[in-house]
Amino acid sequence: MNIAVIGVGLIGGSIGLAARQRLGATVRGFDSGDGVLDAALRRGALDHGCASAAEAVEGADTAFVAVPVGTLAEAVDETLAAAGEAGVVTDVGSTKRAVLADRADPRFVGGHPLAGAETSGVEHARPDLFEGATWYLTPTSSTSGMLYERLHRTLGGLGAQPAAIDAGAHDRLMASVSHLPHVLANVLVSQAAAAVSDQREPLPATGPSFRDATRVAGANGAIWTDIYLANRDALVEGIDQTVRRLREVRESLAAGDAGSVSGWNAAAADDRRRLLEAQLAGGPVHELRVSVPNRPGVVAQIALALGRAGINIADMALYPAPDMSEGVVALWFGGDEPADRAQALVADLGFPVARP
Repeated sequence: MNIAVIGVGLIGGSIGLAARQRLGATVRGFDSGDGVLDAALRRGALDHGCASAAEAVEGADTAFVAVPVGTLAEAVDETLAAAGEAGVVTDVGSTKRAVLADRADPRFVGGHPLAGAETSGVEHARPDLFEGATWYLTPTSSTSGMLYERLHRTLGGLGAQPAAIDAGAHDRLMASVSHLPHVLANVLVSQAAAAVSDQREPLPATGPSFRDATRVAGANGAIWTDIYLANRDALVEGIDQTVRRLREVRESLAAGDAGSVSGWNAAAADDRRRLLEAQLAGGPVHELRVSVPNRPGVVAQIALALGRAGINIADMALYPAPDMSEGVVALWFGGDEPADRAQALVADLGFPVARP
């Protein structure tokens, strides 16, 4: 199997690592960044670094275009021009309509892996980045069935879970669950900073709610400016809906309507639970919050104890205290019985545990 990677950053590098380690593929790559190819070769993400995209794509069964959204269309066209008739070309951009516009080439399938990190660059690439991750594909009526099947099988080999979706539906979904959260995070941090400045107070210690809600604030502008603009119509619609919902909450608060505020909060809790159930376990999920000291191995101690008891953790998240002396481990389990057993087991380990 011959794989080409155009753009060898976090995603492209992780594709290369996974393809080499999991599929035994030969991976050729191109990146115009200074020193990127040398770093990718040292990292083991590539077998060969190439002087051009055309050279990397030559003879490739599958070519992944992993460049920023702003240069994606041009890079896809260049890759298709160099690819053979039997090769499939895909991309990893987080918006899909723009790159699919006016492209009826049967060899091209738009793609978007729901995987990544706050870090960037091939030095942070991981062969397990796509393990269990949804990888959206946006085939069209002109897509070759044979090439689509090959790409689908290749993505499964990388550890991902391919899922077909219409390009317009994809962009509307990403506006809601990815792009709008970035906008709101930016607004929240700017509003908090302005409030502190107005009061001429030093920056306060922030709690976990603020840290969680603003984790993605100020994300890489070179990447995110293009994403915002490429999906601006869906994003503007999402912002308008958010403004409407905030106005409704404002009116309830201004009126002192406790029943309305309570109902709004309860509905949000129900919506969050349903989303978690769909994402994590395909059914009801239950959360435990474990208070732990900040010491090496404490998370492993809990995870291994649950593993030995045959209790599967659907997902987990860490919330350290500002001084890093302690923190909370949030654990999610599918079903009542595993959560009950997990709660008793963690309590027996001596850690305070609660079910929110």
